[in-house]
Amino acid sequence: MNTPDTKPSSPRLVSVDALRGFDMFWIIGADALVQALNRMSETPVTKFLATQMEHVEWEGFHFYDLIFPLFLFIVGVSIVLSMDRMLATHGRKGALIRIAKRSVLLFVLGIFYYNGLTRAWPDVQVSGVLPRIALCYFIAATLYVLLPRKGVVVAAALCLVVYWALMMFVPFPDVHLAHEKIGKNETQAKAKTPDVLLGDVSTTVRGTFEEGHNLAHYVDFRWLPGKKRNLYYTNEGLLSTIPAVATTLLGVMAGWLLMSARWSGKQKVVWLLAAGAAGVLLGMLWGHQFLIIKRIWTSSYVLVAGGYSAIFLGVFYLVVDVWQKRAWCQPFVWMGTNAITIYLADNILGGFNGIAARLVGGNVQQFADAHIAKGCGDLLIAAVGIVIAFGLVRFLYQRKIFLRV
Repeated sequence: MNTPDTKPSSPRLVSVDALRGFDMFWIIGADALVQALNRMSETPVTKFLATQMEHVEWEGFHFYDLIFPLFLFIVGVSIVLSMDRMLATHGRKGALIRIAKRSVLLFVLGIFYYNGLTRAWPDVQVSGVLPRIALCYFIAATLYVLLPRKGVVVAAALCLVVYWALMMFVPFPDVHLAHEKIGKNETQAKAKTPDVLLGDVSTTVRGTFEEGHNLAHYVDFRWLPGKKRNLYYTNEGLLSTIPAVATTLLGVMAGWLLMSARWSGKQKVVWLLAAGAAGVLLGMLWGHQFLIIKRIWTSSYVLVAGGYSAIFLGVFYLVVDVWQKRAWCQPFVWMGTNAITIYLADNILGGFNGIAARLVGGNVQQFADAHIAKGCGDLLIAAVGIVIAFGLVRFLYQRKIFLRV
């Protein structure tokens, strides 16, 4: 199976592995390269690129806001590339059991990633990147097994429309949950109880999209257990999982196209690029009413991110699998076939940039700043961190060591 991490098998779309690795490249520290370059020599171009390497604080869309939905989109593509084989080998019941087991394992890895084994309740985080991937994979793969294609398409549309309707029309107490100090470094025990925060609040609101003042954050406040990034709500909350599933199902649809014998390789590229452009346009239009906000995963955000994801997939598929130009992307393939491994390793090892700082920080960094250019030391650390990460995945790939989840 290709999702979330598997040992390569033949035949295989190398472009999917390369795109997954390209996505992980930014997650494990490539953004620091751009930021360091901007500090070295700030120009309008480097400043723009550096801004794109930061998440939008609330409303809007930067390149870095694409990274997580792109991974979920690739999860959806990988479901198509692997599930038919799983169904043929294990049958529907066996496939559902394997889907459940893998989802639970990934969810548990997520709790481990957030130090769940070393913290006491309520500071154990059960929401986050890996838990969301686990939930989206479980729901999308289960729908893929149980529903016909039209049913999967309808399910994706329903996820977007139902989430929009909930956010627009369901009333909730008029309580503001946002606060100045972010909660990820606070103990969850400091969070006030619903009775205290709600107090004598008797009025309700609906259709608001302010931070800490929307239905998604209220649902987290009332019903999401454990540690929450902002004490009362988090970026990967309960309600926003609904549209995140749609992101994965969009990847499933892209996977159908890639596996279709009806179209030539170049025709598939055209379809991906056209569908991607349409998704971005529709998302931007919907964003005038249902704002584009990553942190609550609005439906307009799903369409914009899904559109860009399809465009990236189309470009990678054209270059890597249609034109067979693969030498340039081999490092991304190493990383893409061990994506979860490198993600966990970055956390366990304290960050690849942290390791690099021990090797070329201190006097080396100061020398580079003083004798080459101001900020060059940061660039050196970021570059060495990336080299270490690629060195690790190359070592694993050459020895056919793959984390099977």
